[in-house]
Amino acid sequence: MHFALARKGVRAYISAIDRRHPNAAEATARPFRPLPKAPMSILDSVRKIFVPIHKEGYPFIAIAAVASLVLGHLWEPFGWVGLIITIWICYFFRDPPRVTPQREGLVISPADGRVSMIVQAVPPPELEMAPEPMTRISVFMNVFDCHVNRSPVSGTLKKMVYIPGLFLNAELDKASDDNERNALLIETSSGSIAVVQIAGLVARRIVPFVKEGAVFAAGERFGLIRFGSRLDVYLPQGVKPLVSEGQTAIAGETVLADFRNVEPARSFRTQ
Repeated sequence: MHFALARKGVRAYISAIDRRHPNAAEATARPFRPLPKAPMSILDSVRKIFVPIHKEGYPFIAIAAVASLVLGHLWEPFGWVGLIITIWICYFFRDPPRVTPQREGLVISPADGRVSMIVQAVPPPELEMAPEPMTRISVFMNVFDCHVNRSPVSGTLKKMVYIPGLFLNAELDKASDDNERNALLIETSSGSIAVVQIAGLVARRIVPFVKEGAVFAAGERFGLIRFGSRLDVYLPQGVKPLVSEGQTAIAGETVLADFRNVEPARSFRTQ
């Protein structure tokens, strides 16, 4: 009896709602579809932790891994040393994605590392640019930095010249003239810019990914230097650097300069 009374009361309540809101019954009967849930994957989480490795490193990793197994079979401590070296090689050839600022006129760092020098220097003669001093920003990469190089600007590769040379410490100023190098001249809508890959004391191989005539965007990969090196960026006169010596640069992200010079000169403080 109590159940019948309760049911009658519910019907009366619904009828009252229907009279007050004609579409209420339709809304009550309308089925609801749950919001789609993003698939949760352990594999996706693991992928976010581990940084991609560039294919140029695969042979070195394979050789180190095999050598570790052989050495470990001969004497276990050798195997552990080989494992550490293999892990370091994986770390060296990492190729993480980068978020590159997109605006005409921006000059982005082509390399990870420390801004070692900002000086006035004549660009490499092999690029056949005007023999006038330009602002040169040098980014030194140690053996723990990511060595994948990225284009500092969007433009066309007008010239690329490889020059064999020595393997002096890449932090030395004379390394720009004496060391093995690969010079690139990139033409943009704002002007021309020179980028030079310089092999260092440990580096023995400059690997370009592009050819003359290639068109690429700022932040796009254009080469790699194996095991310690330096990159020089030559800016036209009047373009002010927006970084300081000693500052850490990130390839494809750190803004080195702006052709438009819309930002006033920055001041820096070491803390």
